[in-house]
Formats: sequence, structure tokens, C-alpha cells
Amino acid sequence: MNPLIIVLIIIAIIVLIVISNIKIVPQAYVYVVERLGTFHAAWGTGMHVKVPFIDRVAKRVSIKEQVVDFKPQSVITKDNVTMQIDTVVFFQITNAMQFTYGVERPISAIENLTATTLRNIVGDLDLEATLTSRDIINTRITAILDEATDRWGIKVQRVELKNILPPREIQDAMEKQMKADRERREKVIQAEAEKKSQILVAEGEKESKILRAQADKESQILAAEAEKQSMILRADAVKEQKILEAEGEAQAIEMVQRALADSIVKLNAANPNEAVIQLKSLEAFSKAADGKATKIIIPSEIQGLAGLATGLKEIVKDNK
Repeated sequence: MNPLIIVLIIIAIIVLIVISNIKIVPQAYVYVVERLGTFHAAWGTGMHVKVPFIDRVAKRVSIKEQVVDFKPQSVITKDNVTMQIDTVVFFQITNAMQFTYGVERPISAIENLTATTLRNIVGDLDLEATLTSRDIINTRITAILDEATDRWGIKVQRVELKNILPPREIQDAMEKQMKADRERREKVIQAEAEKKSQILVAEGEKESKILRAQADKESQILAAEAEKQSMILRADAVKEQKILEAEGEAQAIEMVQRALADSIVKLNAANPNEAVIQLKSLEAFSKAADGKATKIIIPSEIQGLAGLATGLKEIVKDNK
């Protein structure tokens, strides 16, 4: 064989060996490397070169947070009720070397540790406390698992109780109890609603009566005010009427007095004789007699009434 070919083959083999021993660690992973069967290093993210035939990658460890859903575990409460509880564990590997060499099958170890811890915690609780204390159980399991798995390079972030399944007969009893509670609350709510409705109706009737009473009172007040105003207006009208009548009578009297005064002036100016004066006295007497007086005093001067009338008749003939 050509020596050159042999050299090329050797070089190619060396290159292949070198390339095969170059390792690139991806993000969020750690490679645990052994040298001659013992732990040598934990490679982080990046490119690394191992010694051929001496170093080997013992384990590829993911340092991302992981979630493991464990199957339901049978547990017994303090009051001897058997139930099925399944858990979900959130954990993260913080030390790849301890995770690799700390425990065989770490996930199985976590599962068994979770089951035993859960049995211990639920064994101290009765059924009702177990069903209503999920947060307390989660916190206690998380603390115990985190402390136990610390030497394995595992950090337990959180433990959650996924399902709590009591026996079928207990579930039926709980459902009946919940149904009875719902019916009781419904009746209480209906009673409260009915009570509030009656209170509102009573308050409405009370307000209505008060408003009607106030309306009646205001109506009576307005009617009284109107009657008062009407009486005042009627009194004012009567007063005005009387004033006008009095003014009219006064004016009539004044006019009569003026007429009498004028007639007297005219008589004095005409120098009347005794017959005219007697005639005027007779007219005045006739007017007095037409009045409402019950007693009339006849003056002595009117006794010769017949003679006076005859004289007047003669005077009229002479004037014509």
C-alpha cells in the first residue's frame, strides 16, 4: 500500500477522533464527565474537549425546572377514611454531580418519598381537615421533600395535591350534605327576600299614607286660604259698595242742599210774597209726609191750607 495513503488514513482517523471528542453543551444542560471511572468535571454551556479513551460523558443533566405527575396514592385519615390522592411535584436540579451520584433512580425516590410524607401528614388529619387544608398539606410536603432531596442536588420548588378522591359512599354523603346546605341557603335567601319585600311594602304604604295626609293637610290649608281670601274680597266689595253708597248719598244730599240754597237765593232775589213762602212750606211738608216717619207735627202756619191753595190758584191765573 502506498505510504502516502496510509498517512492520510492515519490523519483522517486522528481528525475523526479529535472531532468526536469535541462536545458542545447546550443551554440549560450540564454534562457530568468521568476520567478513568471517577468524577472529573461538570461541563456547563459551551464547547469542551475531552481526552480520548480517558474521559467520558457519564450523564447529561437538564437544569430546567421539571414537573412530575405521580399516580394516586392510597392514604388513611385520622378518622379511618381511605382516600386516593395524586400529587404533582415541581423540582429543579441544582447540582449535577450530586444528582448523578447521590441516588439511584432519583425520580422514583422522589415519588416514594412523596407518598410516605403524604401518608404521615394526612394520618394526623381527619377527613374534613384533609379536604379543606390543601395549602397546609402542600406547604408541609414541599418543606420535607426539599430538605430530604437537598443532598441529591435537587431543589423541590412546589408540591400540589392534584386530586383528593374519598370513597364513593362518602362522596354520596358529601353530595347530599352539600345539596341540603344549598337548599337551606336557598330557603334562607328566599326568607330574607320575602322579609325585605314585606318591609319595602310596609314602608311604601307608610310613605303613601304620610304623603296622602300631607296632601290633605295642604289641600285644607289651601281651601282655608282661598276661603279667607274670598271673605276678604267679599268684605272689601261690601265696604266699597257702602262707601260708594255713602258717597252717593252724600253727593245727593249736597246736591239737594245746593238746590235748596239756590232756590232760596232765587226766591230772595225775586222778593216772594207770603203766599209763595207758604206754598214752599206746603211742598216741604208733603215731602216729609212721603218719608218713613211715623209721627208728623203740622205747623200752625199750614192750618189755612184751603185759603192758601185758593190764593195760589189766583196767582197762577194772574201770571198767565
